[in-house]
Amino acid sequence: MVVGRRFDEQATALARQGRLAVHPSSLGQEACQVGAALALRDTDWLFPTYRDCVALVSRGIDPVEALTLLRGDAHCGYDPVRHRTAPQCTPLATHAAHAVGLAHGERLKGADTVALALVGDGATSEGDFHEALNLAGVLQAPVVFLVQNNGYAISVPLSAQCAAPSLAYKGVGYGMRSEQVDGNDAAAVLAVLTTAVEDARSGGGPWLVEAHTYRVAPHTSADDPSRYRPAAEVEQWLGHDPLPRLESALRDRGLLDDAGVKAVADEAESYAAGVRAHLSTEPDLDPLTLFDHVFRSPTTHLTEQRDALRADREGC
Repeated sequence: MVVGRRFDEQATALARQGRLAVHPSSLGQEACQVGAALALRDTDWLFPTYRDCVALVSRGIDPVEALTLLRGDAHCGYDPVRHRTAPQCTPLATHAAHAVGLAHGERLKGADTVALALVGDGATSEGDFHEALNLAGVLQAPVVFLVQNNGYAISVPLSAQCAAPSLAYKGVGYGMRSEQVDGNDAAAVLAVLTTAVEDARSGGGPWLVEAHTYRVAPHTSADDPSRYRPAAEVEQWLGHDPLPRLESALRDRGLLDDAGVKAVADEAESYAAGVRAHLSTEPDLDPLTLFDHVFRSPTTHLTEQRDALRADREGC
């Protein structure tokens, strides 16, 4: 979680320097990000959103590859099949149905694969989210939806999005097991998600887990959150920061001391330095690769567009 936060802070700084096109920070949501990655087996699949870079690196994906989308270099910088991690999804909730389909398909093949889809509170207002939950419930698919309820859908507070007592109620309505968890308590997040994943794997059907957390940073590096939320609210949530909470718990149990804290901090700094160094060089990009992997066999229109781009580049 410490390394993930330092990575997130470094990515935000790179966006301000113009070395990333944009960066949607997950500052304050590290318990959800890391918990999601740790709850899965290597054979399971993760379906992330644009805000889930910390979950990607926690899954073992190279940090530069995780930032490729946000750098604007490619639609996805890592191999989804190798890492069992779908491309980051920018449209809200469209990947939720993909997670259901993959989980159901894997089960038909006899595999015990579980798919875990990360969504934000804003995504729960989208039709795609409800279609995915309905399909998951009907199929009893081995899929888990983790709703990171961080309080805002860009500038829209939760109170203006949903009148239900909790977003977890949306899962109940589709016949699936639904739970709430303190999203800033790393141990609790990991415990609930592990239970959900293993129950789904054993045939218990889909789960929806609502993690109550907070987006401390702006929506993206291009956002000004002071226009729609009070500073006092942010200060209040800083008192629930998941990192000090976990550090305190580990110290109380004799599992962490000052030397351990320093070692982790040093590791985080080294990690951030590596990210800076690798992103300081310009990548060698071929725009024609945009047409790869769209369809197994390119359509006529796609072939025409690729040929037109090739001709335009050769004429430059």
